[in-house]
Amino acid sequence: MTHSLLISDLHLSACHPHSMAAFRHFIASAAAQADALYILGDLFDYWAGDDDMQDEFHQQVIAAMRSLAGNGTRVYLMQGNRDLLMGEALAGACGAVLLTDPTLLDLYGTPTLLSHGDTLCTDDVEYQHFRVQVHSADFQSQFLAQSLAARKAYIEQLRARSATEKQYKASAIMDVNDDAVARLLREYHYPRLIHGHTHRPQRHEHNVDGRVCERWVLGDWDTRANALRVDASGIRWQTVAD
Repeated sequence: MTHSLLISDLHLSACHPHSMAAFRHFIASAAAQADALYILGDLFDYWAGDDDMQDEFHQQVIAAMRSLAGNGTRVYLMQGNRDLLMGEALAGACGAVLLTDPTLLDLYGTPTLLSHGDTLCTDDVEYQHFRVQVHSADFQSQFLAQSLAARKAYIEQLRARSATEKQYKASAIMDVNDDAVARLLREYHYPRLIHGHTHRPQRHEHNVDGRVCERWVLGDWDTRANALRVDASGIRWQTVAD
């Protein structure tokens, strides 16, 4: 049966060899059997700009996806909060299509909305203010005008500060807000929703205006690689082993 696979929050970096090993195995096995692979953000632990594609580790990731696309699996990339600077140059090098967030499409007969998911975490007011700032065209233009080394140093500072702040945030604040989910589902006419970001893999049901909508949350790959398989019969988890 034809099918697609969806993953997110891999956080790939040279510092996480286990995740990279799982990614290589996944690309060569399960992903190679799929019609399409959708990566819903945070493919990389961080991405300082498309001019960092020549990094040796990044070249390994790019080569794996280019090989997958070359063998017939359609590859789609969505920016996450850690790699929001992924651009068309990277997508082209990977043989992938860059998706906007959110993206509505028909997956085997079911309207399905794909998102990274961070816009739904509206209880984390501080993060949402920061998100607006870093997604502005002016900020990105000024940031990318800096040297690659300066950008990486800035990102490392942000990551250290974020790790500290998370220790003092309630877990619920960093999860999605039900009202934000309802607004999104209503705006896109009650589709099925698949997203990542929160690292809490699970299936949820939302009753919005008398309509029941599925919401599937993808897990991160920091501890255990995971994927969703979607086909005409529905959705199920697919094991990813390295």
